[in-house]
Amino acid sequence: MESAGQTVTTTAAGLGSGVLVSEDGLVVTAAHVVDVADRVEVEFADQQRAVAEVIASSTLDDVALLQLNPPVHGVAPVKWGDSNKVEIGDAVFAVGAPYGLDHTLSSGRISGRRPRAALGPSGPQGELFQTDAPINRGNSGGPLFDEKGQLIGIVSFIVSASGGFEGLGFAVTSNTVHRVLLENRAVWTGMSGVLVQGEVAAALQLPQSGGYVIQQVARYSPAEAAGLRPGHIPAVIDGQSLLLGGDVILAVDGTEVDGTPERGRAIFDSLARRPAGTPVKLHLLRNGLQQDVISYVRR
Repeated sequence: MESAGQTVTTTAAGLGSGVLVSEDGLVVTAAHVVDVADRVEVEFADQQRAVAEVIASSTLDDVALLQLNPPVHGVAPVKWGDSNKVEIGDAVFAVGAPYGLDHTLSSGRISGRRPRAALGPSGPQGELFQTDAPINRGNSGGPLFDEKGQLIGIVSFIVSASGGFEGLGFAVTSNTVHRVLLENRAVWTGMSGVLVQGEVAAALQLPQSGGYVIQQVARYSPAEAAGLRPGHIPAVIDGQSLLLGGDVILAVDGTEVDGTPERGRAIFDSLARRPAGTPVKLHLLRNGLQQDVISYVRR
């Protein structure tokens, strides 16, 4: 398992973890670790390093797929496990870089299985494992193994009042990861955002029930190429933290963004079925005015 763990660093001084899943250099990590990074590097336990490109990402599930360039040598990919066979109480092991202490292993047990959106619309929307294995900042994107050393999850986040680990860690199940990244190949947009609806949408004076408020945009990404503008003004509206002053996506190819995870999922699934180079029309609210821009699917 040690050869499979790795540290992912970004030019934004971000820190996370990941896991090699194929001999040709595919790495799985958390979307929030790399989605808006200008540059991603992967470091292995034997000190090998490689630049990585984001080739698929689902912010709704908080998982992303990287391609190493060039692939590394002498590091074996992990074995996929079947997360459907995991039961509450099973022993698990998390490998990651908590607080920058790379290739750290912690152990615990599966303490729950949470269905999509069980923790609200702002959390990952795929199936989640809850675990009491110690997880801290830097573990995000790292592998969760079973007792056989098989990959059964990708660490996503913790629920904490103190900011440190308090026994509530969550990982996206391996079957969700495989379906979203390897079977359907979710589209990487190079932006992060927040789905809003209800009172928040009304406070932002959106012309409809909801929208997608862009927070960050990565350099050299499809979002940057389309000229999308990120937020830059910190605000809290109805308890929700946002960066305002950027674009709000109102519709994608005529499908209204109503602020619900279900609609967001349908839009992303539709994009995942399109070939590279397909144009996508985005209907935006920018500086109080509505306008359209064109982006393109990248693979």
